Amino acid sequence: MGGSRASMMAEVAQTAVLLIAHGSRRAEANADLERVAEALRARSAYSIIEISYLEVTEPTIAAGGMRCVERGAARVLLLPYFLSAGSHVTDDLERHRAELAAKHAPVEFRLCPPLGLHPALIDALLDRLAEG
Repeated sequence: MGGSRASMMAEVAQTAVLLIAHGSRRAEANADLERVAEALRARSAYSIIEISYLEVTEPTIAAGGMRCVERGAARVLLLPYFLSAGSHVTDDLERHRAELAAKHAPVEFRLCPPLGLHPALIDALLDRLAEG
């Protein structure tokens, strides 16, 4: 049993998270992603957590993916900080995933689902309504 736990811990240690937001001309909006990354660093076992933006600002997705590889990731989870699976997630982010995988083989790049209809998001919406 200890071997499987050890292998799971090793897999997490070699797995990076690349948070991806749309990007904004407003620095305050972009700063939110860094705060999300800080919260993930504090609450998750992933030792490599980087941020990136689809457009407008930096770091780009390519730069964020490269940073994950440089830090030793064998696998990178691309985590869209998007509400729905619109064309940015289904087309643009999948294209970026494929480009990263081709450029950084044999590192595995996997695109996670967007926030979508996750039950915790509904709870957050109810909290915001209560604040109104």
